[in-house]
Amino acid sequence: MGYRAQHEWDQHYRRGEGFRPLSEAEQQLLKEHLAPPEDCGGRALDVGCGTGELARYLVAVGYRVDAVDFAGAALAAARARGEAAGVRFLELDIERDDLGGLHEGGYDLVTMRLVYPFLTGRARVLRELGRRLRPGGALCVITPCAEGVPAHQRDIALDEEETTFLAAGWRQVMRLAADDLAVLILREPASDPVRAVEKDRPAPHALTGALAVVTDAHGRLLLGWSARGTWEMPGGKHAAGESFEAAAVRELAEEAGLVAETGDAKVLALVADDAHGIPRLTAVVRITAWSGTPAVREPELIHRWEWHDLADLPTLPGPLFTPAAHAINTVWPGLLPGLPPAHRYPHATSPAAVPGEPPAARRLRQRLADQLLEKEFIRSPAIGSALRVVPRHRFLPEAPLEKAYADDSVVTKRDDTGRPLSSVSAPWLQALMLHEAGLAPGHHALEIGSGGYNAALMAEITGPSGSVTTVDIDPYVTGRARRFLDEAGYHDVRVVLGDGEQGAPGHVPAGGFDAIIVTVEAPDIPPAWFDQLAEGGRLVLPLRVRGYSRSVTLEKHDGQLVSHAFHVCGFVPMQGAGRRRVTRRVLREGEITLSFEDGEPSDTSALEDALATERLEVPTGVTIASGVSFETLQLWLATTQPGFCTIGLDQDKDTGTISPPRYGGAAAVRDSTLAYLTYTPTGHDEDTGNKRFEFVVHAFGPHAPALAQALAERVRDWDRHHRHGPGPRLTVHPRASWTGEHTGPLTLKKHIVLAWDWPTTQATHTKDQKHTEPPKPADSAQRLTTGT
Repeated sequence: MGYRAQHEWDQHYRRGEGFRPLSEAEQQLLKEHLAPPEDCGGRALDVGCGTGELARYLVAVGYRVDAVDFAGAALAAARARGEAAGVRFLELDIERDDLGGLHEGGYDLVTMRLVYPFLTGRARVLRELGRRLRPGGALCVITPCAEGVPAHQRDIALDEEETTFLAAGWRQVMRLAADDLAVLILREPASDPVRAVEKDRPAPHALTGALAVVTDAHGRLLLGWSARGTWEMPGGKHAAGESFEAAAVRELAEEAGLVAETGDAKVLALVADDAHGIPRLTAVVRITAWSGTPAVREPELIHRWEWHDLADLPTLPGPLFTPAAHAINTVWPGLLPGLPPAHRYPHATSPAAVPGEPPAARRLRQRLADQLLEKEFIRSPAIGSALRVVPRHRFLPEAPLEKAYADDSVVTKRDDTGRPLSSVSAPWLQALMLHEAGLAPGHHALEIGSGGYNAALMAEITGPSGSVTTVDIDPYVTGRARRFLDEAGYHDVRVVLGDGEQGAPGHVPAGGFDAIIVTVEAPDIPPAWFDQLAEGGRLVLPLRVRGYSRSVTLEKHDGQLVSHAFHVCGFVPMQGAGRRRVTRRVLREGEITLSFEDGEPSDTSALEDALATERLEVPTGVTIASGVSFETLQLWLATTQPGFCTIGLDQDKDTGTISPPRYGGAAAVRDSTLAYLTYTPTGHDEDTGNKRFEFVVHAFGPHAPALAQALAERVRDWDRHHRHGPGPRLTVHPRASWTGEHTGPLTLKKHIVLAWDWPTTQATHTKDQKHTEPPKPADSAQRLTTGT
């Protein structure tokens, strides 16, 4: 019964044939070791359910069951046996179909009875099923053992090597026997980093060769499990006079049975490293089109071929041949961290898009766009269309699909301390910034801070008559962006390696850019951004003002920039000449840190003594409900309060001296005195039942009453005149041409002067306004709402 194709199984069940009945020994093991949770029953997934015998048994012992099979005839036979309360039969190919129809809450038990040997993508399927287990859940594989079946049936059984491989990706493994069947109970999927390993010492003539990087219609990578016990790519040494492209195509056919043309083989890079001290040069060849079905053509070298999801590669069960690992990082930079050292020499070649994505990606992309539309973050058809078209997951190969299409940012590079250096921003914020930029077909746009995805969205909106240039200071980031843009088909996006402080010199269109979108935190606005922005053009950037970041939309008119919108945001910090410069004062041996930005810091020399005095607490009388934003209060204090700074507390060194908010605490220092704003619970809202908090000022030092009252009065002023107003208006002037004519608050930076106007409104008794653009902690945004 070595069936593989769906039609073969359908014919099998139409003939009235079935499977080996579920034995009493199997039932006893399932009952003893895999009983459902006692509190609320359990939910099980039966993969390859056939006519439903196991599914019905699982219902009998207390499970609710999703029973899936790709053979419609099997499910017809199962239903013909009568309805089974608690069983949901689904026609689903576990290897190829979108699994979105499975239970969203996961499963306590997943069973694979007499199914596993028939899978072609075993490692990938196990990883996917493992992700769907609830905490404490188990995957149960019931399978024949090779030593117990006739030779002609070995392909439907597992030998010891395969059984060991099956268990390799799990923390807990229990192996039992039910008559002549092996029963493996697997718990806690492991996610250990994949190891890059070498083969035996190679012969000198084998040290130059080519590897074929092949993905299928779902974007999955082809790897073979070798006789040496490693994952490898199709490839090998090239013959005398043979090109690397021809060698990759030949090896692909000889080893895996796939047919490709040399015109569809692109050398991306040459990777130089060594094997056991012998120099080695490997050509990484991307195959963009092929035909056929993977087959084992050299069984003495490769035991089987499997397709693997890219997000699973960093924790692949079993070691990976080192050249294959370097090839993966050539095509998808950064996907496999910590590889042995190698030199990579990119090869200039005409870029080619590589098609293919899993069905779930299309569904999740539409779901994300629908969510953003419902929340009113998509404010134009062009932006909505771009979000439904651009494959975000292709710019985040390390992320599972659900994470790639979540409305959240994803960090793509960190420094040695774990601090984010590069990320793909949250879609809600990207949609807002694209809207504020006012992009249209034919526009020329500049992005500062590359990731690839946002540039692709911009390219979809500006169209073939427009242009998009993206700049980043980090060659890793630009290399990654270039690779992913090419793979996704956005060859016309110009990727520039350079310091974003300088904009994109040499690439500025006549008249300037219609829009500049900055996707890294900007402490300042350098002259290049002014000069390269067209008259009437828009600059959208996460501007940092005395410790707080806001996405600000500025429009250029007559040599100055005028604000149109503010949104709470958080981005990775800028690097290079425009990096953030903060003066920090550390107190009480690191327990307390004061941060001063945009101006001269206050004198803090006497604050150690001040903090030893009794704390003064001054209520403001201003209250706010849990979950309600006070973002304008932060900006109001930052732009109007003399001696302003932010205060932070090291939780590990906390002595209880201060109790500021966890994020972005506003503070002021004056006359050897420190005051900061916090909030304390006061009860519950009468209408909603939500907690309410009152803003309170804490102060230390000889002038604590005066400074505390001054800060408290600022809060009351905000409550009376600005809390429910439109927020500030901002005009940005180049510092070199600043005339000093402004009566409102000013913020002085190296390159610019921020002139603030705060329109006054009468105090109202309207309810607290909910914040409709939630800050995203993964984007390093300040949390601007009170806790619960």
